[in-house]
Amino acid sequence: MNEISDDLLTQCMHCGLCLSVCPTYALTGLERSSPRGRIRLMRSVMEEKLPVSDAFVEEMNFCLDCQACETACPAGVKYGELVESARVFVDQKRKGFNLKQFILRKIIVRKRTLRLVARAAGFYQRSGIEGVVLGALKLFSKRLYNRAKLLPRVSDEFAIDVLPEVAEPKDGLRGTVAVLTGCVMDVFYADVNRDTVDVLLENGWQVAVPHDQVCCGSLNAHNGDRETPRALAKKNIEVFERSGADYYVINSAGCGAFMKQYGEVLADDAEFAERAKKFSAKVKDFSEFLYQTGYKKPEAHICKSTVYHEACHLVHAQKVSTEPKSIVRELSGDQFHELNEATWCCGSAGIYNVVRYEDASKLLDRKMKNIKDSGAEVVVTGNPGCMAQIGAGVKNEKLDIEALHPATVLNRLYKSGKL
Repeated sequence: MNEISDDLLTQCMHCGLCLSVCPTYALTGLERSSPRGRIRLMRSVMEEKLPVSDAFVEEMNFCLDCQACETACPAGVKYGELVESARVFVDQKRKGFNLKQFILRKIIVRKRTLRLVARAAGFYQRSGIEGVVLGALKLFSKRLYNRAKLLPRVSDEFAIDVLPEVAEPKDGLRGTVAVLTGCVMDVFYADVNRDTVDVLLENGWQVAVPHDQVCCGSLNAHNGDRETPRALAKKNIEVFERSGADYYVINSAGCGAFMKQYGEVLADDAEFAERAKKFSAKVKDFSEFLYQTGYKKPEAHICKSTVYHEACHLVHAQKVSTEPKSIVRELSGDQFHELNEATWCCGSAGIYNVVRYEDASKLLDRKMKNIKDSGAEVVVTGNPGCMAQIGAGVKNEKLDIEALHPATVLNRLYKSGKL
């Protein structure tokens, strides 16, 4: 297993502080389903003491890659890098058709193909076919029915089709930012992309939306594909460099976390190493950027009970917590409430809630209990996967709660003066 650094494996002290924050260990209570347990498995496979068995593959994929263990680890073990390297190793060893990899490599990262599939899915939802299909699945396959319900509403139009490549603020000019519209983000949450641009313009930033940008590559990188993300990173670096932007503002926690790692992903590339490093230095999460540069305070506040759910790849991977939480607190005033286990994974984890529905559902149940106990009417979170997962929980339990992105919250308050 030469893809995994022995230095990273031996850095783990096996102290066990990661156990209390690991969602999969909480589900099973089994040592092998904990970060230190998986590290032991990786080392045993690397030393050829264990084969690449079905059990090994299962544990590597059972992990959410939420990286909560990295936050808890006193030794600074880069567990996310370890488990992703293990998945690359498994992907290289196990040949043959893999549906998950087919979807990631042949659909998600191919803009035209993804949009074609998305439009077909949109027709399926709006034509009434979805209701018929769900009704049939509910009778004949509870398993497929539960997965089919997870599909968020496809956007009526994609933001990249309607947003200009460069938009100017009405008053003043503080600088230029470039925005990633993303792949899945623009398919299901084009409204959040438009809200993001509107808020940045309201705050005096010229906004570039490069129309030839591509998927950031994070989903592929987290699921055992090493080469596709490198190619996508190179393309985005070239595209965003041409924008001449001072900062690259990302409204998806998973995308932002990976784009901040472009410098590491391309560290061994003679042509792109330095460019990637400079690129990553310019990447900012949406809330992180607004908080650090200063944002226009809306005259109105959120008038509903509000909590903030911390997306894993924002709080654990990017170490961004104070900024978004402070903004939500400022916008909601005395309506803000602390969410118990706010940093605990909701079960979305990229496509985890689709490929491992049962495990993800247990984590969602735990998250929804905490949300209900808080009395929240609004849940703010900075990641589309979390919005979709919590939204599914709200729908399943028929609750009067909205899961909103900080950009949507700000834009509503700017435009309507209420929420």
